[in-house]
Amino acid sequence: MLESNNLLTFNGLANSSAYHTFLLDEERGRLFVGAKDHVLSFNLTKKYSPVYSFSFNFLSLSLSDRECSNFIKVLQPFNQTHLYVCGTGAFHPVCAYVEVGKRPEDNIFQLGSSSFENGRGKSPYDPKLLTASMLIDGELYAGTSADFMGRDFAIFRTLGKHHPIRTEQHDSRWLNDPRFISVHLIPESDNPEDDKIYLFFRENAIDGEQTSKATHARIGQLCKNDFGGHRSLVNKWTTFLKARLICSVPGLNGIDTHFDELQDVFLMSSKDPKNPIIYAVFTTSSNIFKGSAVCMYSMADIRRVFLGPYAHRDGPNYQWVPFLGRVPYPRPGTCPSKTFDGFESTKDFPDDVITFARSHPAMYNPVFPINNRPIIIKTDVDYQFTQIVVDRVEAEDGQYDVMFIGTDMGTVLKVVSIPRGTWHDLEEVLLEEMTVFREPTAITAMELSTKQVGIIRTLKTTDLVMQ
Repeated sequence: MLESNNLLTFNGLANSSAYHTFLLDEERGRLFVGAKDHVLSFNLTKKYSPVYSFSFNFLSLSLSDRECSNFIKVLQPFNQTHLYVCGTGAFHPVCAYVEVGKRPEDNIFQLGSSSFENGRGKSPYDPKLLTASMLIDGELYAGTSADFMGRDFAIFRTLGKHHPIRTEQHDSRWLNDPRFISVHLIPESDNPEDDKIYLFFRENAIDGEQTSKATHARIGQLCKNDFGGHRSLVNKWTTFLKARLICSVPGLNGIDTHFDELQDVFLMSSKDPKNPIIYAVFTTSSNIFKGSAVCMYSMADIRRVFLGPYAHRDGPNYQWVPFLGRVPYPRPGTCPSKTFDGFESTKDFPDDVITFARSHPAMYNPVFPINNRPIIIKTDVDYQFTQIVVDRVEAEDGQYDVMFIGTDMGTVLKVVSIPRGTWHDLEEVLLEEMTVFREPTAITAMELSTKQVGIIRTLKTTDLVMQ
């Protein structure tokens, strides 16, 4: 990459590192970066341009202690002129508004005049925790920890004009020590009332799902217009459901090899915004071998799983079985709208719907990948996959999705899957392998810019690389 003369390395600011959070702003030609005690702004249209930054360390604490710093964990566009920024605040999460101007030529980059806000339910207390967030229509959806000890994990919706709302507290059926990967808005129909928020995360298997402690990859769904129940689940989600994502290789002895450690997700948009293709990167939690895989999922398969059956604990050993009893109306997980049921609000849902939703947040059937197997598998290598972005390109014989896969050794693999005869039989073709960092360093995030550049970051060094 150095020889190609298209690599820029930013060696960091004094007393700052740990580039936790990226926001790529194509309209302004800017890359905003959340680091330790700082927020930075890079101009992507000029190869050698000044880097703007300001200190977000508003606390009188010793910076010699890594924990006594403000690690930026949330960096989201708030409106046409401001970003919303949250950080750990030395175990006292805080948020603020950052003014960035409206046009690309506006050289504005400063903390807003308003005071800092409480960041609880928006940013984690501990910078090491994996969390995810997305700001949609002035409301922040965040999967994060809500307490100092990192034991109360929840999916929150804050900001906006409505009362904050979250998942049920201290109920392992809802969330069981999760690590959040990403948040996405995916329309369900042409009616915005049906819009759903999807969260990707991994968590410990629920008691009874596995004979030994294991990690499961999950996809969770919420209705955007969920405002909680009236008498039960007040200020709690009433439409939360989750399902397991399977990425496995069938074995000759009937035992599948599972890749359960979900690492990253990329949504490839299609002509229909309701049906993106989902690419997911997995590693294995096995102590026997080290391996990685990429699986693809369709929204049709995901929606089919969320239609049922629900998982239910029954029998003498309290095993998980499909619920075969009467499901209340409207079906739990359905958004209140004129499209399906005519209910104006989740507060209008009958009590039996809320009661069922509280005790049955998990689906029994898992989501299997397209073609029921990974499109890429790596098991005999000294690295594991960490990140993925996908670019759709035109070729003489049609469109191809080119995958850029980051690894924990600091390399990026450029891979395309080509059908041997049909789309049910894909052949993996490695087009290029790029070494990004001088020293082997895990790639912890990648952004794909269709207008400017590809961007990669790492948390373990003070280098930020732009290609």
